[in-house]
Amino acid sequence: MKILTAAEMRAVDRVTTERFGVPSLELMDNAGRAVAHFVMREFPDRRHVVVLCGKGNNGGDGFVAARELAGNRREVRVLLLGDPSDLKGDAKAAFEEMELAPLLAPDAAALDSADARQLLRSVDLLIDAVVGTGFQPPLRGVAAALRDQVNALQTPVVAVDLPSGWDADSREYSAEGAFRANAVVTFTAPKVAHVNGNLTGNITGPIVVAPIGSPDGAIESATGLTWAGAAKALTEKPRTPDSNKGLYGHVLVVAGGRGKSGAPAMASLAALRAGAGLVTAAVPESILASVAAITPELMTFPLREGSQGEIDASNLEPDRLRALLSRATVLAMGPGMGTEPEAFVLGLLEKTQLPLVIDADALNILASHLSKLDGSRRTIVLTPHPGEMGRLTGLGTKGVQARRESVAREFATRHHVTVVLKGWRTLIAHPDGSMAVNTTGNPGMAKGGSGDILTGIVAAMLAQHADSPAQAVEAAVYLHGLAADFAVREQDEHTLLATDTVGHLFNAFRFRSRDEAGYVWIQGIPARQR
Repeated sequence: MKILTAAEMRAVDRVTTERFGVPSLELMDNAGRAVAHFVMREFPDRRHVVVLCGKGNNGGDGFVAARELAGNRREVRVLLLGDPSDLKGDAKAAFEEMELAPLLAPDAAALDSADARQLLRSVDLLIDAVVGTGFQPPLRGVAAALRDQVNALQTPVVAVDLPSGWDADSREYSAEGAFRANAVVTFTAPKVAHVNGNLTGNITGPIVVAPIGSPDGAIESATGLTWAGAAKALTEKPRTPDSNKGLYGHVLVVAGGRGKSGAPAMASLAALRAGAGLVTAAVPESILASVAAITPELMTFPLREGSQGEIDASNLEPDRLRALLSRATVLAMGPGMGTEPEAFVLGLLEKTQLPLVIDADALNILASHLSKLDGSRRTIVLTPHPGEMGRLTGLGTKGVQARRESVAREFATRHHVTVVLKGWRTLIAHPDGSMAVNTTGNPGMAKGGSGDILTGIVAAMLAQHADSPAQAVEAAVYLHGLAADFAVREQDEHTLLATDTVGHLFNAFRFRSRDEAGYVWIQGIPARQR
Protein backbone atom coordinates (compact mmCIF):
# COMPACT_ATOMS: atom_id res chain seq x y z
CA MET A 1 0.00 0.00 0.00
CA LYS A 2 1.48 3.34 -1.08
CA ILE A 3 1.96 6.19 1.38
CA LEU A 4 0.79 9.57 0.07
CA THR A 5 1.39 13.24 0.68
CA ALA A 6 -1.54 15.62 0.99
CA ALA A 7 -0.98 16.88 -2.57
CA GLU A 8 -0.87 13.32 -3.89
CA MET A 9 -4.14 12.53 -2.11
CA ARG A 10 -5.77 15.56 -3.76
CA ALA A 11 -4.46 14.35 -7.10
CA VAL A 12 -5.92 10.88 -6.46
CA ASP A 13 -9.34 12.39 -5.79
CA ARG A 14 -9.13 14.56 -8.88
CA VAL A 15 -8.02 11.72 -11.15
CA THR A 16 -10.72 9.45 -9.72
CA THR A 17 -13.34 11.96 -10.76
CA GLU A 18 -11.88 13.26 -14.03
CA ARG A 19 -10.43 10.07 -15.49
CA PHE A 20 -12.48 7.32 -13.86
CA GLY A 21 -15.81 9.14 -13.67
CA VAL A 22 -16.52 8.79 -9.95
CA PRO A 23 -18.34 11.96 -8.77
CA SER A 24 -16.56 13.82 -5.97
CA LEU A 25 -19.76 13.87 -3.91
CA GLU A 26 -19.84 10.07 -4.14
CA LEU A 27 -16.32 9.94 -2.71
CA MET A 28 -17.45 12.18 0.16
CA ASP A 29 -20.50 9.98 0.77
CA ASN A 30 -18.32 6.88 0.85
CA ALA A 31 -15.87 8.53 3.26
CA GLY A 32 -18.57 9.67 5.67
CA ARG A 33 -20.28 6.29 5.59
CA ALA A 34 -16.97 4.58 6.29
CA VAL A 35 -16.51 6.71 9.41
CA ALA A 36 -20.05 6.04 10.60
CA HIS A 37 -19.84 2.29 10.09
CA PHE A 38 -16.50 2.18 11.87
CA VAL A 39 -18.05 3.99 14.85
CA MET A 40 -21.01 1.63 14.93
CA ARG A 41 -18.80 -1.45 14.84
CA GLU A 42 -15.95 -0.39 17.11
CA PHE A 43 -17.96 1.72 19.58
CA PRO A 44 -21.31 -0.12 19.69
CA ASP A 45 -22.30 1.17 23.12
CA ARG A 46 -21.68 4.86 22.37
CA ARG A 47 -25.18 6.01 21.53
CA HIS A 48 -24.88 9.80 21.93
CA VAL A 49 -22.54 11.22 19.27
CA VAL A 50 -21.46 14.78 18.54
CA VAL A 51 -19.83 15.47 15.17
CA LEU A 52 -17.46 18.45 15.15
CA CYS A 53 -17.42 19.89 11.64
CA GLY A 54 -15.37 22.53 9.90
CA LYS A 55 -16.43 24.36 6.74
CA GLY A 56 -14.33 22.35 4.26
CA ASN A 57 -14.52 18.87 2.80
CA ASN A 58 -13.46 17.28 6.09
CA GLY A 59 -16.59 18.82 7.59
CA GLY A 60 -18.50 17.44 4.60
CA ASP A 61 -17.34 13.94 5.53
CA GLY A 62 -18.60 14.68 9.03
CA PHE A 63 -22.05 15.72 7.77
CA VAL A 64 -22.37 12.43 5.92
CA ALA A 65 -21.25 10.48 8.99
CA ALA A 66 -23.81 12.32 11.11
CA ARG A 67 -26.58 11.53 8.62
CA GLU A 68 -25.61 7.87 8.50
CA LEU A 69 -25.41 7.52 12.28
CA ALA A 70 -28.76 9.25 12.76
CA GLY A 71 -30.27 6.84 10.26
CA ASN A 72 -28.96 3.99 12.36
CA ARG A 73 -30.65 5.09 15.59
CA ARG A 74 -27.81 6.98 17.16
CA GLU A 75 -28.58 10.27 18.88
CA VAL A 76 -26.51 12.71 16.84
CA ARG A 77 -25.75 16.41 17.20
CA VAL A 78 -23.53 18.49 14.95
CA LEU A 79 -21.35 21.40 16.05
CA LEU A 80 -20.44 23.54 13.03
CA LEU A 81 -17.47 25.89 13.34
CA GLY A 82 -18.93 28.64 11.19
CA ASP A 83 -22.18 29.43 9.45
CA PRO A 84 -24.01 27.27 6.89
CA SER A 85 -23.76 30.17 4.43
CA ASP A 86 -19.98 29.67 4.42
CA LEU A 87 -20.25 26.14 3.04
CA LYS A 88 -19.47 25.45 -0.62
CA GLY A 89 -19.45 22.62 -3.15
CA ASP A 90 -19.70 19.06 -1.90
CA ALA A 91 -19.62 20.11 1.74
CA LYS A 92 -22.67 22.31 1.17
CA ALA A 93 -24.49 19.49 -0.62
CA ALA A 94 -23.69 17.04 2.20
CA PHE A 95 -24.91 19.55 4.78
CA GLU A 96 -28.22 20.01 2.99
CA GLU A 97 -28.76 16.24 2.80
CA MET A 98 -27.96 15.80 6.50
CA GLU A 99 -31.27 17.29 7.70
CA LEU A 100 -29.94 17.88 11.22
CA ALA A 101 -29.97 21.33 12.77
CA PRO A 102 -26.42 22.14 13.92
CA LEU A 103 -25.28 24.15 16.86
CA LEU A 104 -23.24 27.01 15.38
CA ALA A 105 -19.90 28.17 16.76
CA PRO A 106 -18.66 30.94 14.48
CA ASP A 107 -16.04 32.08 17.00
CA ALA A 108 -14.32 30.98 20.20
CA ALA A 109 -16.74 32.92 22.38
CA ALA A 110 -19.59 30.74 21.15
CA LEU A 111 -17.93 27.68 22.70
CA ASP A 112 -18.38 29.25 26.14
CA SER A 113 -22.17 29.24 25.82
CA ALA A 114 -24.16 26.95 28.06
CA ASP A 115 -25.45 25.01 25.07
CA ALA A 116 -21.97 24.34 23.69
CA ARG A 117 -20.53 23.27 27.03
CA GLN A 118 -23.50 21.01 27.73
CA LEU A 119 -23.21 19.50 24.25
CA LEU A 120 -19.57 18.53 24.73
CA ARG A 121 -19.93 17.24 28.28
CA SER A 122 -23.01 15.07 27.85
CA VAL A 123 -21.84 13.02 24.89
CA ASP A 124 -20.62 9.41 24.58
CA LEU A 125 -18.43 9.91 21.53
CA LEU A 126 -16.97 12.78 19.50
CA ILE A 127 -16.15 12.71 15.78
CA ASP A 128 -13.43 15.18 14.78
CA ALA A 129 -14.17 16.45 11.26
CA VAL A 130 -12.79 19.96 11.75
CA VAL A 131 -9.91 20.12 9.24
CA GLY A 132 -8.31 17.51 6.99
CA THR A 133 -5.19 16.69 5.02
CA GLY A 134 -5.01 20.06 3.29
CA PHE A 135 -4.61 21.93 6.57
CA GLN A 136 -1.35 23.64 7.51
CA PRO A 137 -0.86 24.08 11.29
CA PRO A 138 -1.22 25.69 13.70
CA LEU A 139 -4.88 25.72 14.63
CA ARG A 140 -6.22 29.17 15.42
CA GLY A 141 -9.34 30.83 16.71
CA VAL A 142 -12.41 28.72 17.30
CA ALA A 143 -10.69 25.50 16.14
CA ALA A 144 -7.89 25.96 18.69
CA ALA A 145 -10.38 26.75 21.44
CA LEU A 146 -12.41 23.65 20.59
CA ARG A 147 -9.24 21.54 20.61
CA ASP A 148 -8.44 22.68 24.13
CA GLN A 149 -11.93 21.82 25.35
CA VAL A 150 -11.98 18.41 23.66
CA ASN A 151 -8.51 17.47 24.88
CA ALA A 152 -9.57 18.22 28.46
CA LEU A 153 -12.40 15.67 28.25
CA GLN A 154 -12.29 11.89 28.66
CA THR A 155 -14.80 11.26 25.86
CA PRO A 156 -13.50 9.00 23.05
CA VAL A 157 -12.70 10.83 19.80
CA VAL A 158 -12.72 9.35 16.30
CA ALA A 159 -10.78 11.50 13.83
CA VAL A 160 -11.83 11.83 10.20
CA ASP A 161 -8.74 11.43 7.97
CA LEU A 162 -6.36 12.63 10.68
CA PRO A 163 -6.60 14.44 14.02
CA SER A 164 -7.31 18.10 13.30
CA GLY A 165 -4.13 20.13 13.70
CA TRP A 166 -1.76 17.62 12.13
CA ASP A 167 0.28 18.44 9.07
CA ALA A 168 -0.35 15.39 6.88
CA ASP A 169 3.11 15.65 5.29
CA SER A 170 5.32 16.43 8.25
CA ARG A 171 7.68 14.12 10.05
CA GLU A 172 8.57 16.78 12.60
CA TYR A 173 5.43 18.68 13.62
CA SER A 174 4.54 18.23 17.25
CA ALA A 175 1.23 16.57 18.00
CA GLU A 176 0.78 18.90 20.99
CA GLY A 177 -1.08 21.37 18.76
CA ALA A 178 -3.59 18.81 17.52
CA PHE A 179 -6.79 17.18 18.71
CA ARG A 180 -6.28 13.90 20.51
CA ALA A 181 -7.84 10.78 19.00
CA ASN A 182 -8.84 7.31 20.14
CA ALA A 183 -9.09 6.16 16.53
CA VAL A 184 -8.46 7.53 13.06
CA VAL A 185 -10.30 6.63 9.85
CA THR A 186 -8.42 7.80 6.78
CA PHE A 187 -9.22 7.11 3.14
CA THR A 188 -7.70 5.34 0.13
CA ALA A 189 -4.12 5.21 1.51
CA PRO A 190 -2.16 6.26 4.59
CA LYS A 191 -0.54 9.67 4.55
CA VAL A 192 3.03 10.36 5.64
CA ALA A 193 1.94 11.53 9.09
CA HIS A 194 -0.01 8.33 9.77
CA VAL A 195 3.15 6.23 9.65
CA ASN A 196 5.47 8.70 11.35
CA GLY A 197 6.41 7.88 14.95
CA ASN A 198 6.71 11.51 16.01
CA LEU A 199 3.06 12.20 15.29
CA THR A 200 1.34 9.28 16.97
CA GLY A 201 1.68 10.36 20.59
CA ASN A 202 -1.88 11.69 20.80
CA ILE A 203 -3.50 8.58 19.28
CA THR A 204 -4.38 5.86 21.77
CA GLY A 205 -6.10 3.48 19.38
CA PRO A 206 -6.28 2.22 15.83
CA ILE A 207 -5.58 3.89 12.51
CA VAL A 208 -7.55 2.36 9.64
CA VAL A 209 -7.67 3.06 5.93
CA ALA A 210 -11.09 2.85 4.27
CA PRO A 211 -11.58 2.41 0.51
CA ILE A 212 -13.90 5.07 -0.91
CA GLY A 213 -13.91 4.30 -4.63
CA SER A 214 -10.53 5.34 -6.05
CA PRO A 215 -9.15 2.60 -8.33
CA ASP A 216 -5.54 1.50 -8.03
CA GLY A 217 -4.77 3.21 -11.32
CA ALA A 218 -5.52 6.59 -9.74
CA ILE A 219 -3.11 6.16 -6.84
CA GLU A 220 0.35 7.50 -7.58
CA SER A 221 3.06 8.50 -5.13
CA ALA A 222 6.60 9.85 -5.28
CA THR A 223 7.33 9.37 -1.57
CA GLY A 224 9.10 6.07 -2.24
CA LEU A 225 7.34 4.71 0.83
CA THR A 226 4.94 1.81 1.17
CA TRP A 227 3.23 0.21 4.16
CA ALA A 228 4.93 -3.01 5.25
CA GLY A 229 1.73 -4.71 6.33
CA ALA A 230 0.59 -5.14 2.75
CA ALA A 231 3.21 -7.90 2.39
CA LYS A 232 1.38 -10.00 4.98
CA ALA A 233 -0.59 -11.46 2.08
CA LEU A 234 2.25 -14.00 1.89
CA THR A 235 1.07 -15.54 5.14
CA GLU A 236 -2.64 -15.58 4.29
CA LYS A 237 -2.40 -18.42 1.79
CA PRO A 238 -3.21 -21.77 3.40
CA ARG A 239 -0.64 -24.53 3.07
CA THR A 240 -1.47 -27.20 0.54
CA PRO A 241 -2.74 -30.57 1.81
CA ASP A 242 0.33 -32.35 0.42
CA SER A 243 2.79 -30.11 2.31
CA ASN A 244 6.02 -31.47 3.72
CA LYS A 245 8.81 -29.86 5.72
CA GLY A 246 11.08 -29.73 2.69
CA LEU A 247 8.79 -27.18 1.05
CA TYR A 248 9.34 -24.58 3.74
CA GLY A 249 13.09 -24.28 3.92
CA HIS A 250 15.85 -25.08 6.37
CA VAL A 251 17.10 -22.21 8.52
CA LEU A 252 20.62 -22.45 9.91
CA VAL A 253 21.22 -20.18 12.91
CA VAL A 254 24.93 -19.61 13.57
CA ALA A 255 25.17 -17.70 16.81
CA GLY A 256 26.05 -17.70 20.49
CA GLY A 257 29.08 -17.89 22.68
CA ARG A 258 29.99 -18.94 26.19
CA GLY A 259 27.37 -17.50 28.55
CA LYS A 260 25.17 -16.41 25.64
CA SER A 261 22.90 -19.31 24.90
CA GLY A 262 19.70 -17.28 25.03
CA ALA A 263 20.19 -15.38 21.78
CA PRO A 264 20.58 -18.40 19.47
CA ALA A 265 17.83 -20.23 21.34
CA MET A 266 15.35 -17.38 20.85
CA ALA A 267 16.25 -16.86 17.19
CA SER A 268 15.86 -20.59 16.53
CA LEU A 269 12.56 -20.86 18.38
CA ALA A 270 11.18 -17.87 16.46
CA ALA A 271 12.23 -19.41 13.15
CA LEU A 272 10.35 -22.60 13.98
CA ARG A 273 7.23 -20.74 15.11
CA ALA A 274 7.31 -18.56 11.99
CA GLY A 275 6.94 -21.58 9.76
CA ALA A 276 10.36 -22.81 8.66
CA GLY A 277 10.29 -26.51 7.80
CA LEU A 278 13.55 -27.23 9.64
CA VAL A 279 15.81 -25.21 11.92
CA THR A 280 19.33 -26.04 13.04
CA ALA A 281 21.19 -24.05 15.68
CA ALA A 282 24.96 -24.15 15.17
CA VAL A 283 26.52 -22.97 18.43
CA PRO A 284 29.69 -23.47 20.50
CA GLU A 285 29.67 -26.94 21.96
CA SER A 286 29.70 -25.68 25.56
CA ILE A 287 26.23 -24.10 25.20
CA LEU A 288 24.70 -26.67 22.87
CA ALA A 289 22.70 -28.45 25.56
CA SER A 290 21.20 -25.19 26.82
CA VAL A 291 20.16 -24.11 23.33
CA ALA A 292 18.72 -27.53 22.49
CA ALA A 293 16.52 -27.35 25.58
CA ILE A 294 14.47 -24.49 24.13
CA THR A 295 12.29 -26.97 22.20
CA PRO A 296 12.63 -30.62 21.09
CA GLU A 297 11.89 -29.73 17.46
CA LEU A 298 15.20 -27.88 17.16
CA MET A 299 18.24 -29.58 15.63
CA THR A 300 21.76 -28.59 16.69
CA PHE A 301 25.28 -28.57 15.32
CA PRO A 302 28.30 -28.31 17.67
CA LEU A 303 30.91 -25.73 16.75
CA ARG A 304 34.50 -25.72 17.93
CA GLU A 305 35.23 -22.85 20.25
CA GLY A 306 38.21 -20.71 21.16
CA SER A 307 39.70 -19.92 24.53
CA GLN A 308 36.96 -17.44 25.39
CA GLY A 309 34.13 -19.72 24.35
CA GLU A 310 33.72 -17.99 20.99
CA ILE A 311 33.14 -19.70 17.63
CA ASP A 312 36.55 -20.69 16.33
CA ALA A 313 37.81 -20.11 12.78
CA SER A 314 38.71 -23.79 12.52
CA ASN A 315 35.03 -24.40 11.79
CA LEU A 316 35.80 -23.09 8.30
CA GLU A 317 37.76 -26.24 7.45
CA PRO A 318 36.23 -27.68 4.26
CA ASP A 319 34.82 -30.88 5.73
CA ARG A 320 33.25 -29.14 8.72
CA LEU A 321 31.91 -26.33 6.59
CA ARG A 322 30.27 -28.76 4.18
CA ALA A 323 28.66 -30.59 7.09
CA LEU A 324 27.46 -27.29 8.54
CA LEU A 325 25.95 -25.88 5.34
CA SER A 326 24.92 -29.04 3.51
CA ARG A 327 21.15 -28.84 4.10
CA ALA A 328 20.58 -25.16 4.86
CA THR A 329 18.58 -22.88 2.58
CA VAL A 330 18.90 -19.68 4.65
CA LEU A 331 21.69 -18.66 7.03
CA ALA A 332 21.12 -16.34 10.01
CA MET A 333 24.15 -15.29 12.02
CA GLY A 334 25.21 -12.90 14.73
CA PRO A 335 23.01 -13.05 17.87
CA GLY A 336 25.02 -13.53 21.05
CA MET A 337 28.20 -14.20 19.10
CA GLY A 338 30.49 -11.48 20.41
CA THR A 339 33.05 -9.79 18.16
CA GLU A 340 35.85 -12.28 18.83
CA PRO A 341 34.89 -14.64 15.94
CA GLU A 342 35.83 -12.04 13.32
CA ALA A 343 37.82 -14.45 11.16
CA PHE A 344 35.01 -16.99 11.25
CA VAL A 345 32.29 -14.48 10.33
CA LEU A 346 34.27 -12.99 7.44
CA GLY A 347 35.25 -16.44 6.20
CA LEU A 348 31.70 -17.74 6.35
CA LEU A 349 30.48 -14.67 4.49
CA GLU A 350 32.92 -15.44 1.66
CA LYS A 351 32.46 -19.20 1.54
CA THR A 352 28.68 -19.43 1.22
CA GLN A 353 26.20 -18.02 -1.26
CA LEU A 354 23.17 -18.81 0.89
CA PRO A 355 20.65 -16.03 1.55
CA LEU A 356 21.84 -14.29 4.70
CA VAL A 357 20.27 -12.59 7.69
CA ILE A 358 22.93 -10.68 9.62
CA ASP A 359 22.29 -9.26 13.08
CA ALA A 360 23.91 -8.12 16.30
CA ASP A 361 27.61 -8.91 16.74
CA ALA A 362 28.02 -9.99 13.12
CA LEU A 363 26.99 -6.45 12.15
CA ASN A 364 29.59 -4.97 14.48
CA ILE A 365 32.24 -7.16 12.89
CA LEU A 366 31.17 -6.09 9.40
CA ALA A 367 31.36 -2.41 10.33
CA SER A 368 35.14 -2.59 9.81
CA HIS A 369 34.93 -4.72 6.65
CA LEU A 370 32.19 -3.20 4.52
CA SER A 371 34.08 -4.03 1.32
CA LYS A 372 33.06 -7.66 1.95
CA LEU A 373 29.37 -6.78 2.06
CA ASP A 374 27.82 -7.26 -1.38
CA GLY A 375 24.30 -8.51 -1.93
CA SER A 376 24.26 -8.11 -5.71
CA ARG A 377 24.27 -11.89 -6.27
CA ARG A 378 22.16 -13.12 -3.35
CA THR A 379 19.73 -11.91 -0.75
CA ILE A 380 21.40 -10.29 2.25
CA VAL A 381 19.30 -8.78 5.04
CA LEU A 382 20.79 -6.65 7.81
CA THR A 383 18.73 -6.00 10.95
CA PRO A 384 20.54 -3.22 12.86
CA HIS A 385 19.24 -1.10 15.69
CA PRO A 386 20.25 2.59 15.44
CA GLY A 387 23.49 2.04 17.37
CA GLU A 388 24.59 -0.77 15.06
CA MET A 389 23.57 1.29 12.04
CA GLY A 390 25.61 4.14 13.43
CA ARG A 391 28.69 1.91 13.51
CA LEU A 392 28.04 0.57 10.00
CA THR A 393 27.78 4.09 8.58
CA GLY A 394 30.15 5.96 10.88
CA LEU A 395 27.35 8.42 11.68
CA GLY A 396 26.71 7.37 15.26
CA THR A 397 23.28 6.78 16.74
CA LYS A 398 22.20 10.43 16.67
CA GLY A 399 23.27 10.83 13.07
CA VAL A 400 21.22 7.83 12.06
CA GLN A 401 18.13 8.90 13.98
CA ALA A 402 18.27 12.39 12.50
CA ARG A 403 17.66 11.05 8.98
CA ARG A 404 16.59 7.45 9.25
CA GLU A 405 15.01 7.14 5.83
CA SER A 406 17.89 8.52 3.80
CA VAL A 407 20.55 6.65 5.81
CA ALA A 408 18.80 3.29 5.41
CA ARG A 409 18.06 3.83 1.72
CA GLU A 410 21.59 4.99 0.85
CA PHE A 411 23.23 2.05 2.64
CA ALA A 412 20.85 -0.49 1.10
CA THR A 413 21.40 0.72 -2.46
CA ARG A 414 25.16 1.10 -2.09
CA HIS A 415 25.70 -2.44 -0.80
CA HIS A 416 22.76 -4.12 -2.62
CA VAL A 417 21.25 -5.33 0.65
CA THR A 418 17.98 -5.02 2.51
CA VAL A 419 18.30 -2.95 5.68
CA VAL A 420 15.79 -3.42 8.49
CA LEU A 421 16.45 -0.32 10.60
CA LYS A 422 14.77 -1.20 13.86
CA GLY A 423 12.97 1.17 16.18
CA TRP A 424 9.58 2.81 16.47
CA ARG A 425 8.28 2.66 12.90
CA THR A 426 10.92 0.20 11.70
CA LEU A 427 12.08 0.91 8.14
CA ILE A 428 12.75 -1.76 5.53
CA ALA A 429 15.01 -0.37 2.79
CA HIS A 430 15.57 -2.51 -0.29
CA PRO A 431 18.45 -2.61 -2.80
CA ASP A 432 16.32 -0.98 -5.51
CA GLY A 433 15.72 2.12 -3.37
CA SER A 434 12.17 1.25 -2.36
CA MET A 435 11.26 1.45 1.30
CA ALA A 436 8.49 0.17 3.53
CA VAL A 437 7.42 1.47 6.93
CA ASN A 438 6.17 -0.88 9.61
CA THR A 439 3.40 0.31 11.92
CA THR A 440 3.03 -2.62 14.32
CA GLY A 441 4.75 -2.99 17.66
CA ASN A 442 4.81 -1.20 21.00
CA PRO A 443 7.26 0.05 23.68
CA GLY A 444 7.14 -3.32 25.44
CA MET A 445 9.51 -4.58 22.74
CA ALA A 446 12.27 -2.35 24.10
CA LYS A 447 13.84 -5.26 25.91
CA GLY A 448 16.72 -7.66 25.34
CA GLY A 449 15.97 -10.51 22.97
CA SER A 450 13.52 -8.71 20.69
CA GLY A 451 16.12 -8.45 17.94
CA ASP A 452 16.96 -12.15 18.21
CA ILE A 453 13.30 -13.03 17.75
CA LEU A 454 13.10 -10.80 14.68
CA THR A 455 16.20 -12.46 13.19
CA GLY A 456 14.53 -15.85 13.42
CA ILE A 457 11.26 -14.65 11.92
CA VAL A 458 13.01 -12.94 9.01
CA ALA A 459 15.06 -16.07 8.27
CA ALA A 460 11.96 -18.28 8.40
CA MET A 461 10.00 -16.02 6.04
CA LEU A 462 12.91 -15.96 3.59
CA ALA A 463 13.11 -19.76 3.75
CA GLN A 464 9.44 -20.06 2.84
CA HIS A 465 9.31 -17.29 0.23
CA ALA A 466 12.64 -17.36 -1.57
CA ASP A 467 11.00 -16.00 -4.72
CA SER A 468 9.68 -12.89 -2.91
CA PRO A 469 12.50 -11.80 -0.58
CA ALA A 470 11.47 -8.16 -0.22
CA GLN A 471 7.89 -9.04 0.66
CA ALA A 472 9.09 -11.82 2.98
CA VAL A 473 11.19 -9.41 5.03
CA GLU A 474 8.39 -6.85 5.23
CA ALA A 475 5.94 -9.51 6.35
CA ALA A 476 8.38 -10.72 9.01
CA VAL A 477 8.77 -7.27 10.53
CA TYR A 478 5.01 -6.74 10.47
CA LEU A 479 4.28 -10.12 12.10
CA HIS A 480 6.87 -9.54 14.83
CA GLY A 481 5.33 -6.23 15.89
CA LEU A 482 1.78 -7.52 15.58
CA ALA A 483 2.54 -10.51 17.80
CA ALA A 484 3.81 -8.07 20.43
CA ASP A 485 0.62 -6.02 20.07
CA PHE A 486 -1.44 -9.13 20.76
CA ALA A 487 0.81 -10.02 23.70
CA VAL A 488 0.28 -6.72 25.50
CA ARG A 489 -3.47 -7.28 25.34
CA GLU A 490 -2.91 -9.93 28.01
CA GLN A 491 -0.29 -8.14 30.08
CA ASP A 492 1.54 -4.83 30.47
CA GLU A 493 4.23 -3.30 28.28
CA HIS A 494 6.54 -3.28 31.31
CA THR A 495 6.29 -7.04 31.76
CA LEU A 496 6.47 -8.11 28.11
CA LEU A 497 9.32 -10.50 27.32
CA ALA A 498 10.74 -11.11 23.87
CA THR A 499 9.66 -14.74 24.05
CA ASP A 500 6.07 -13.65 24.78
CA THR A 501 5.87 -12.38 21.21
CA VAL A 502 6.70 -15.86 19.93
CA GLY A 503 3.73 -17.20 21.85
CA HIS A 504 1.44 -14.82 19.97
CA LEU A 505 2.75 -15.37 16.46
CA PHE A 506 -0.29 -17.55 15.80
CA ASN A 507 -2.52 -14.53 16.40
CA ALA A 508 -0.39 -12.43 14.07
CA PHE A 509 -0.57 -15.04 11.30
CA ARG A 510 -4.34 -15.36 11.66
CA PHE A 511 -5.00 -11.62 11.71
CA ARG A 512 -6.41 -10.16 8.51
CA SER A 513 -5.18 -6.60 8.12
CA ARG A 514 -7.97 -5.98 5.59
CA ASP A 515 -11.17 -6.97 7.34
CA GLU A 516 -14.52 -8.03 5.92
CA ALA A 517 -15.73 -4.42 5.78
CA GLY A 518 -12.71 -3.35 3.72
CA TYR A 519 -10.90 -1.40 6.45
CA VAL A 520 -7.14 -1.85 6.42
CA TRP A 521 -5.75 -1.78 9.95
CA ILE A 522 -2.38 -0.06 9.77
CA GLN A 523 -2.27 0.37 13.54
CA GLY A 524 -4.20 -1.39 16.26
CA ILE A 525 -6.49 -4.41 16.49
CA PRO A 526 -10.31 -4.53 16.06
CA ALA A 527 -12.33 -4.47 19.27
CA ARG A 528 -13.67 -7.98 18.70
CA GLN A 529 -10.11 -9.34 18.71
CA ARG A 530 -8.87 -7.49 21.78
